[in-house]
Amino acid sequence: MSPPAPASVVSHAPKIASRADLARLSLAALGVVYGDIGTSPLYALRECFKAPHGVAVTRENVLGVESLFIWSLTLVIVVKYLTFVMRADNRGEGGILALLALLKERSQESGRRTMAVYVALGLFGTALLYGDGVITPAISVLGATEGLAATTSFFSTPIIMALAIAIIVALFLGQRFGTAKVGAVFGPAILLWFVTIGGLGVRWIAERPEVLLAVDPRHAVGFFLAHRIHGFLVLGFVVLCVTGGEALSADMGHFGKAPIRVAWFTVAFPALLANYLGQGALLLAKGPVDNSFFEMAPGSGRYGLVALATVAAIIASQAMISGAFSVTQQAVQLGYWPRVTIKHTSGTAEGQIYVPEVSFAMMVGSIALVLAFQDSSRFASAYGIAVTGTMTATSILFYGVARRLWGWRPVAAGALVAMFLGVDLAFFGANVHKIADGGWFPLVVGVAIFTLMTTWRRGRELLGRAFLKEALPLDAFMADLSVTGAHRVAGTAVFMTSNPNGVPAVLLHFFKHSKVLHEQVVFLSIATEHVPEIARADLIEEIRDLGHGFTQVRARYGFTQTPNVLELMEVCAERGFETRAADTSYFLGRETLLVTRAPGMARWRKMLFAVMSRNARPANAFFQIPPNRVVELGAHIEL
Repeated sequence: MSPPAPASVVSHAPKIASRADLARLSLAALGVVYGDIGTSPLYALRECFKAPHGVAVTRENVLGVESLFIWSLTLVIVVKYLTFVMRADNRGEGGILALLALLKERSQESGRRTMAVYVALGLFGTALLYGDGVITPAISVLGATEGLAATTSFFSTPIIMALAIAIIVALFLGQRFGTAKVGAVFGPAILLWFVTIGGLGVRWIAERPEVLLAVDPRHAVGFFLAHRIHGFLVLGFVVLCVTGGEALSADMGHFGKAPIRVAWFTVAFPALLANYLGQGALLLAKGPVDNSFFEMAPGSGRYGLVALATVAAIIASQAMISGAFSVTQQAVQLGYWPRVTIKHTSGTAEGQIYVPEVSFAMMVGSIALVLAFQDSSRFASAYGIAVTGTMTATSILFYGVARRLWGWRPVAAGALVAMFLGVDLAFFGANVHKIADGGWFPLVVGVAIFTLMTTWRRGRELLGRAFLKEALPLDAFMADLSVTGAHRVAGTAVFMTSNPNGVPAVLLHFFKHSKVLHEQVVFLSIATEHVPEIARADLIEEIRDLGHGFTQVRARYGFTQTPNVLELMEVCAERGFETRAADTSYFLGRETLLVTRAPGMARWRKMLFAVMSRNARPANAFFQIPPNRVVELGAHIEL
């Protein structure tokens, strides 16, 4: 009835029509994007000087560590992410899976082995983000509440832990309401946080201005020469100052590049530099202290600072949790994760979603970490591995984009990425020795999530082959139908199928047992494109009249969208193909998987896939089909 239509790809980046729009979006970006990196001063510098792993508080050591902080922020955040990685966007969408989707869109230009490496790195980097998302609420909230111990002896470790757990529980239970209602205060709250920590830093810099000498990178070099291996290992704590850097690219789709850059250079970067230098000035003035961040505030002012730090920690955690929800939605659409419950919590902000299964798992993980580690200092070992692993994966994927999409010469792309990896791998190497002290946690989470993602992907491929093997070619079925005919009944039957070239198995089962067909039969297949979002008018790729009352509809969605079958039928009506909603039934297949010893995947992975398949969200709920209009027919499939 209508030929295939070219997809109109929608860019997630918001439109900026005025300076007021830029200011508004920059403030919002400040609250969401920089919450994680903005709370790093709570613990990052402290760990570099804390026994037994830190260095002594001397003038040379303070200037050396401060220089490492300054140049880490500059090289990783300013040069790597803001200047280069944010250029590698997928129609305005950023993040590891967006880069992977961009590369897969051009996969015909890449060798299969090279693409397999990119996919593995992209998936493992994504898996580490889940570990990061579990650690961030625990370390941020616990690090904030620990400030109470610096004010009075009443707040013992058990009380601080109980308070932190209560805040974490409230944070995750509140996810179901979405961030729409509280999102308006995120930006102003983090702005107040940055102004406060920047002001505290300036106060101490004024007292010991010699700390500004740390801007000279020779102090960082001198630090390494003086401490050698120990100096290199301190990098494992310096990397904490760039935690949250991945959010700069991951949140491009919500705010755009310009607001993220404006928020960094006008507020976040100056405030962070001032605070880190201020903590260094405090150490030069006072010598060793228990908590260099909270010591910056006068005695009575620490209560207010703890309260503000707790709010900032909650916002930082919210950003990571929301990021995990978004990554899960993308993974589901790209075929790397089972169907899950995706609830949209805002009628206007598309990116605000809630995934109950992920939220519960992350809450349990964060609480378990607080109970196991009990001290934010012990989290530092676990945090570094997650951050550096993701940074390394991003650098390698960026190389693929620069070579295959931008056409950079190997020497130019290789030299730039070699510089990125030099920093990333140095940070990662400095954290390797901490695996036994907690660094094992994100690795275990990463390996587990990676195994689940690759198992699901491989299992769906085997399942697809099984369906394809048993499928009856569409042309053969239509030819046979024209000869033999079939008794027809009133109404419309929509059969969901993943193979647009074959007859859905569920139709063959239905016809075999009922001996009738509806007067109007629709074969509906939905594909996921490697683009963030497709405009509503272009969701339907093709509507083809097969004759005898049969119609084939091919639809497509972007990897950040949630399929909606009723919406697709409305778009079909707008394109001239109408069905009566009251007389339409939707037929879905429900597979019962039988694990065999057939080649293709290890038996234990087949069993794992079967468990994941049984626990996936029902297809009718995922595709947003009313349950009272769904007919499910079962089938046994051997794997």
